[in-house]
Amino acid sequence: MAKLEIIIASTRPGRIGLTIGEWFETHAKEHGGFDEIELVDLAEVSLPFMNEPHHPRLGQYTHQHTRDWSAKVAEADAFVFVMPEYNFGYNAELKNAIDYLHREWQYKPVGLVSYGGVSAGTRAAQMIKQVVTTLKMTPVLESVAIPFAHQLLDAEEGLVPNDVMTGSATAMLDELVRVAEALRPLRTPATA
Repeated sequence: MAKLEIIIASTRPGRIGLTIGEWFETHAKEHGGFDEIELVDLAEVSLPFMNEPHHPRLGQYTHQHTRDWSAKVAEADAFVFVMPEYNFGYNAELKNAIDYLHREWQYKPVGLVSYGGVSAGTRAAQMIKQVVTTLKMTPVLESVAIPFAHQLLDAEEGLVPNDVMTGSATAMLDELVRVAEALRPLRTPATA
């Protein structure tokens, strides 16, 4: 059984990240590469800015919100971050959510669905790679970059993807499945 968690990074009122994430969730279910797919909305997770007294690598969490977040991230085999670009970077809420934990992220692949204006969030996607690789995550090369995302929204249908987006999403999911399986032995605790 392989579980994919799609993490919606934006928490802003009026955001379009949730709509984009819902499109990707539907596409991932149609793809069929993962047994379980869950949409995780950081607006609902509602983590305060880091308030744990110990370094995350110790796993000595003192707050229930951290223990809940730890359990949620630990149960996934792969991730997709649906992320906006803010001022040439990714948003603080996503960085905060990543920084809360350590071992829970390790040896798991991550795909990036970025969106924005002309750059399609690609600068933010490039910046986050330094962070996730430090946590021993593996960002896959394949990605979905959505320029002028607002122009693809329909009041009735949500996000109306083009062929490039759907092709990119399929290629990214194919690679996430392959890499998640390849990294599985590293995620499995050694038995004595």
